Amino acid sequence: MAGSNCTPVTEFSLTGFTEEPVTQVTLFLVFLLTYLLTILGNLGMILLIRASPQLHSPMYYFLGNLAFVDLCSSTVITPKMLVDFMSEKKGIAYAGCVAQVFIFDLFGMTECFLLATMAYDRYVAICHPLMYPLAMSPKCCFQLVTGSYLVGLTNGMGQTVGMASLSFCGSSVIDLFFCDISPLISLSTSDTTLSHTILRTAASLFGVSSSLVVLVSYVAIISTILSIRSAEGKRKAFSTCTSHLTTVSIFYGTSIFMYLKPSSDSSREGDKWAAVLYTVVTPVLNPLIYSLRNREVKEALRR
Repeated sequence: MAGSNCTPVTEFSLTGFTEEPVTQVTLFLVFLLTYLLTILGNLGMILLIRASPQLHSPMYYFLGNLAFVDLCSSTVITPKMLVDFMSEKKGIAYAGCVAQVFIFDLFGMTECFLLATMAYDRYVAICHPLMYPLAMSPKCCFQLVTGSYLVGLTNGMGQTVGMASLSFCGSSVIDLFFCDISPLISLSTSDTTLSHTILRTAASLFGVSSSLVVLVSYVAIISTILSIRSAEGKRKAFSTCTSHLTTVSIFYGTSIFMYLKPSSDSSREGDKWAAVLYTVVTPVLNPLIYSLRNREVKEALRR
């Protein structure tokens, strides 16, 4: 418990990556280019799906929402990081930190459930094709996407409530380039029981459940594909889910490395670059993966 003479923190300092001017300029240019590609790629994917009648299907409806989520989650982190590269003082107000935690956790969990929804979509398409029109009706797709956003909203509100219960009276330095709930809990001088409980509950209830949906769906998909006799049939069936499987591997791989590995002082620099993969690189890769590996998207682009 913080002492009665505690002065509440009104601003946090972000350590960023480096203090070397040349390196900072180089990283600024690299991340600026990455962010511009993120905007162009995801916005272009959304507009392409809306403009192309052949892409008006459940899979691309989910993909359009995934592109929107990637665009928003990247915008929460990257612009502030770019400003910090050019600023001598890398600070963020308490209110801005709370907003960043809320929005990032909202869209992060929404993406988890959108990927799970897309895995379920592929499962129905490959394992139960005759049921697909009924199981993936427009109403059902809307409910699945709305549910994903509601779960994300619940997660964002929960993490924000957990942060609001924390007191920060000592160090105000966050050893990262954005406000994340985990380092904030470590930085707090008050009882962190509520914040830890919310964090673990969200990870167990939401993160594990969405991961299980993806895992079970792909076990069933692979089993069904292996039962197909012709090699051409196997290739066609597997080609419909390779893009999504690649996206899932990148997203969950970086997330697991970031949040589930044991923390240590020697790995803090590695944590920052893992966070870069999770927050900056993944949003720019998703539209590239779907545009380069998906035949229908490439045909829509040609038209």
